Amino acid sequence: MRGRWLALGWMLALAGSAGLHAQSVPAAASSVHAVDLPAVSVSGVQPGPGLWKVSRDGHVMWVLGLVPAMPAQVQWRSDEVAAAIAGSQELLEPPRASFEVKIGFFGKLFLLPSAYAARKNEDGRHLVDMLPAPLYQRWLALKARFIGRGSGIERWRPIFAAMELEKRARKTYGLASDAGVRKAVDALAEQHGVPRVTADYKVVIEHPRDALKAFRQAGPQDTECFARTLDSVEHDLPAMSARADAWAVGDIDALRHMPDSQARDACVQALSAAGFARQLGVADVPAKVVATWLAAARKALATNRQTFALLPIDELLGPGPYLQALQADGYAIEAPDAEPPEPGEAAPAPPSSGG
Repeated sequence: MRGRWLALGWMLALAGSAGLHAQSVPAAASSVHAVDLPAVSVSGVQPGPGLWKVSRDGHVMWVLGLVPAMPAQVQWRSDEVAAAIAGSQELLEPPRASFEVKIGFFGKLFLLPSAYAARKNEDGRHLVDMLPAPLYQRWLALKARFIGRGSGIERWRPIFAAMELEKRARKTYGLASDAGVRKAVDALAEQHGVPRVTADYKVVIEHPRDALKAFRQAGPQDTECFARTLDSVEHDLPAMSARADAWAVGDIDALRHMPDSQARDACVQALSAAGFARQLGVADVPAKVVATWLAAARKALATNRQTFALLPIDELLGPGPYLQALQADGYAIEAPDAEPPEPGEAAPAPPSSGG
């Protein structure tokens, strides 16, 4: 499923705290155990991948693909991106869902205990009571390696425990989020006076207490999500490190041939099929996120001579709803690793830093 990082992000934000604390699961109070792991090999200043080009009738959108994890020791700097942003009239932010909670400041404070309670299992059950014995034994081994001996997480719902495990494991593998790239892009836009355009699909939680109640009563059946996440930690993290390295050095061909983890597919499926998502009418949010971003992209392409945009790189490497929809609109799509044009054909122009 394409866009699973986005889908999981909005669902966990809703499920975990009714939109109050997106991706804010507290860490267990214990240190990560040292383990022998393959180190991320790329460090220092790296250019990242080239840009995808979306064009028609003299209107161009340059698109940078983002990865959810990159080497923590990398300092990203791309002259191509700097030139593309400098020559653009707008910077289109990546697609996401944002949450608006219809409740005052003091109401939010009173809501916090309920939000944190939604993270825990009902009736005081522990993970050992909810998981098949072999799966629980795998959890204990990975928990000891990456989280430690803290017992608080044992009372969490499996989906939240699994996500915390993966977060800790990524840190141990030397992987960081894309926050540094995003900050650098924002700084370039500010430097060149390029306005940033958000394309958020806004989810309004009219009755947050009801939302939390619905989640507690009809939360996800998330054993499959838990198992897939353990698979990812056991087997996929070395591949994730390799993907992060490939992104840093701009190796698009390697990225195309590196399969991504399927753990989030299982987690998104568990959450979107859960009763609380149907009760709240938010099961179709991922599709609406796509539609909202595409509407903004079409407007930017029609209005601006040049636009710079951000998308998850998985949406650019294979068939995905974003580029497929723009291609269906008649826009030409050129990947940075596309074959050079035949003799006599015009080569695509590089990003211009002109006004």
